[in-house]
Amino acid sequence: MSKLGIFAAVIIAAAGASYGVEAWAADVVPTGASAATAAPKLCTDGWDFIATDCQLTWRGITVYGTIDAGFGWQSHGAPWDPRSAVGASYLIQKQNNSALWGPAPNALTNSFIGIKGTEPIGGNVSVVFALDAGFDPYSLRFSNGPGSIAANAGIPQNFATAYSDSSRAGQWFNGQGYVGVSSPTYGTLTVFRQNSLTLDAVFDYDPFGASYGFSPIGFQGITCGGGNTENCRNSTSLKYRINVGQFRAAALWQFGGYAQNNASNGAYQFQAGGDISTWGKGVLSVDAIYSHVRDSVSLALAPGSNNANGVPIPPFLPQTLTATISDNEAVMLVAKYTNGPLKLYAGYEHIRYMAPSNPQTAFTNIAGTFLCLGCDALNNTNINNTAFGVNGLGNKTFQVMWAGAKYAVTENLDVIGAYYHYIQNSFFGTAAGGPAPCFGTEHPQCAGTFDGISAAVDWRFAPKWDLYSGIMFTQVNGGLAFGFLQRNNIAPTVGLRFRF
Repeated sequence: MSKLGIFAAVIIAAAGASYGVEAWAADVVPTGASAATAAPKLCTDGWDFIATDCQLTWRGITVYGTIDAGFGWQSHGAPWDPRSAVGASYLIQKQNNSALWGPAPNALTNSFIGIKGTEPIGGNVSVVFALDAGFDPYSLRFSNGPGSIAANAGIPQNFATAYSDSSRAGQWFNGQGYVGVSSPTYGTLTVFRQNSLTLDAVFDYDPFGASYGFSPIGFQGITCGGGNTENCRNSTSLKYRINVGQFRAAALWQFGGYAQNNASNGAYQFQAGGDISTWGKGVLSVDAIYSHVRDSVSLALAPGSNNANGVPIPPFLPQTLTATISDNEAVMLVAKYTNGPLKLYAGYEHIRYMAPSNPQTAFTNIAGTFLCLGCDALNNTNINNTAFGVNGLGNKTFQVMWAGAKYAVTENLDVIGAYYHYIQNSFFGTAAGGPAPCFGTEHPQCAGTFDGISAAVDWRFAPKWDLYSGIMFTQVNGGLAFGFLQRNNIAPTVGLRFRF
């Protein structure tokens, strides 16, 4: 269905573009102000769609999307994965091994297609909605991070593809799927599948806008999920945003559980921020977000044997599909300064991982895979409820920080650079001896760090087209390097993006 569905949506969109009906566009993410805008320029034919900034809009419904495809090299990489949302191992991962050339899908933006709209219903109130799904531009499969991990279960680590966990799990609504009401006076209230407040913040405050190919916090999703990437989006949630002058506030409540295609049994977030005018034409934007997630799921492959330094040894098995369950608490602080062509970015998040409120024995994850405790021999799956705060292990503290800049050399040419840093505390211990702090690579619970540095150039040579080129270097140390075949990766990438 995925390939046919994507092609059908594009064909229908092109047909709809030939109708000259007045309509309104909608923001991808409601912001609290009225989403209604001036009537857009409508496409009249196929060439108009490709060469101009016209929109595929008909009777208030806009078809929109992005196709992002490229090619790249990795000094320590893993083969392209047609299921994974990220597609390529731009970031250093446990399975990354040899140098290789290969496809570089979704490096700057996740390819997706969807519909959105805004319909006034009286006064200054409008109904808003959006539905979209990410896909791989080469395989045309809907993005499925958890499915990519499951497909590599039982495969030796050194032969694994570029799998990576994600909130995009093969659903036809793997991006957003919400409906609500919006008013510039009373704010925006939306329901069903939506971005977390922290994902919205990463889009706004990451210099690379949550890019997979150039941003570690975009690739991994630890930051946007308040600890785990599967929580970057919630399938059953209520979200409210409001702007009051230069200030804003927001709240999100996930009211469903695993059975409703969520990666937790409940979550809530609160946000406060504002845009402050400074000297000249400068504007300082700041936001603070608190998150709490109950029984959060993180999916990975449990490794085989490792030597005393935490390096995998042959035969690199069993690679059991394992869900780690935890309660997560996080505080994010972000800032952005804009003055003319220059934008400066900075962010910090403090995450605490704790034992789960409700340890799990069996459940079906967001990709539809059934996992059960100790089922290695049954279906090569397992559940870990004791990763934090149990049997001598303490709670895990994880800190994420970043800083960067974007400079518009011309109206259509941006230069971007950023630095990212993670810090993990030591939370290793034993039931008999208690805490036993460590700082090497011998345990995944030892203290560790991660570093990433990126630079890119983005040239928008036509209204809907841009060509980009960049490079990202990433490195793991200490406990964060446990179980890795290699400790660093250099990933230069070039790509072409079409946005409509």
